[in-house]
Amino acid sequence: MKDRIYLDNQSTTAVDPRVRAAMEPFLRDRYGHPASRSHPYGWDAERGLESARAQVADLIGAEPREIVFTSGGTEADNLAVKGVAEALEPKGRHVITTGVENRPVLDACAWLQRRGWEITCLAPDAGGRIDASAVEAAIRDDTVLISVQYANHEVGTVQPVAEIGEIAASRGVLLHSDATQAAAWLPLHVRDEGVHLLSLSANKMFGPKGVGALYIRRRKPRARVAPQIHGGGHERGFRAGLPDIAGAVGFGLAAELCRTESKSDTERVGALRDVLEGALLDETGATVMGSREHRLPNCTNLAFEGVEGEALLVALPEIALATGSACTSATAQPSYVLPAMGVDKSTAASSVRFSLGRFTQPEEIDRTVVRVKDVVARTRALDPRR
Repeated sequence: MKDRIYLDNQSTTAVDPRVRAAMEPFLRDRYGHPASRSHPYGWDAERGLESARAQVADLIGAEPREIVFTSGGTEADNLAVKGVAEALEPKGRHVITTGVENRPVLDACAWLQRRGWEITCLAPDAGGRIDASAVEAAIRDDTVLISVQYANHEVGTVQPVAEIGEIAASRGVLLHSDATQAAAWLPLHVRDEGVHLLSLSANKMFGPKGVGALYIRRRKPRARVAPQIHGGGHERGFRAGLPDIAGAVGFGLAAELCRTESKSDTERVGALRDVLEGALLDETGATVMGSREHRLPNCTNLAFEGVEGEALLVALPEIALATGSACTSATAQPSYVLPAMGVDKSTAASSVRFSLGRFTQPEEIDRTVVRVKDVVARTRALDPRR
């Protein structure tokens, strides 16, 4: 493993050792049920769960009671989109989203559409960014929800969430944002940004897999959400089922570390990303996909003319990279984000996502530049058209 390089942090991240250490007692001997309040095992579990809830809330400027633990970002997105739709159906059956959303949001909207809902899917500009005025123009009297991701999972473009939040508030429409990619790198404050529902996933922020959260605003205004999993009164009735206590504890510490260390992580990782990107642009003539002004600090999506992205990945087995989102790569589907941005098929097929993380080292960036430069040069040299 020591010779491998991991640059696929937008798919998932390594668990921080401090997070693993915090989880371990709850896997070993603090294994009680938080609802078992007649003995110390249950008390320990409840304290761990509620402490984690407070830590996640602190990360995004929310109240602990507004955090609902889920099995990950996918479930959080589904609970937000389907839950609001069911709760507010008497008010209207129209949802606004975008063509570059994470797959769970798009699939949940498609599910609603098959049941008679109207979905307005907004197109981004060439950088992958949504114009807030387009959101405003799309709002109708029967619009009940706007779902716009905080940052894109393939190109890292950051959306004008606060501006959209102001519009949503003025029109009395709920705003949901998938912030799974943004939480580790950008300061988030749901009330300042006018967000009513926000999806998070621990595995995107150096926490464990299989645990996430949905922020549901309680007041001014209260976001009404119908539960999508039934079977008990867990998570204040929003989500039945015993939460993963160890996972939630790990998620809580991961959130706290992102809150306290994000600035230094962003500065260090952003500098490494700029070194990687600058060298590959100079050495290979690559093109940056997405906005270079409004984007996450840890990623760059580069198109290498004349080189298939998948072929590049095959030639670089020691470097973990991606050509699309993890949600679609498992089914061998091509990127849908780049075509939504107006990128032609050939360029989209030549694109590769490099996403750095907290544990990326400078020497790994240097090795990546050398290897990618070599493979691109050799591949182009074999092209008879050149």
